[in-house]
Formats: sequence, C-alpha cells, structure tokens
Amino acid sequence: MIPQRNKSVNARTARVGFLLDKVLADMGLAATLAGWKIVVNWPEIVGEHLARYTRAVRYEDGVLLISVPDAARRQELALQVDKMIMDKIREIPGGKVIRRIRFVG
Repeated sequence: MIPQRNKSVNARTARVGFLLDKVLADMGLAATLAGWKIVVNWPEIVGEHLARYTRAVRYEDGVLLISVPDAARRQELALQVDKMIMDKIREIPGGKVIRRIRFVG
C-alpha cells in the first residue's frame, strides 16, 4: 500500500513553493527559472517524435536554443514547425517568457 501524504505537508509544500516564486520574482529571476523549466521539460513539450532529433540546450533573455544536428531538419523546423512549437510552449505556465526559438547545429 502506498502511504498518503499528510495534508499539512502538502500545505507547507505549497507555501514554500509560493514563497520561492515570490523571492525569485523579487530578485528578477522568475523569467529565467520559467525559461529553464522549458529546457528541462522539452521532451514532454514537443513529444517523442521531435525529441528524438532535437534537444533544448539553453535559455537566455527570452531565446530558447534548440540543438538539431541535421541541417535539413534544422531548416524544416525553422520554417514550418516554429509556430507550432511556440504555441505549445505558450500554453505552459511560464511559457510566455520564450519570445523566440533558435535552432542550432
């Protein structure tokens, strides 16, 4: 049997999460954290197919850097899929910090 978490533990965790978000926002780091969350969760965001040949490598100042070793796929993504990926990212909490995607080799 899986033990259930105590409600007070969940409440404390929620309060700590809220406090951490507030501190990061006060320090001007909330956008940076949100951008790096996109990097970390890239495979879940774009799905298994795109994750096979792409890898999110960096977030900086609103730009998400995506590594795509194959030049033909890189061009295809830059021309066709960029908007689709941006739409998916913007649906995620904090995803609006991504202003541009740059595909690199």
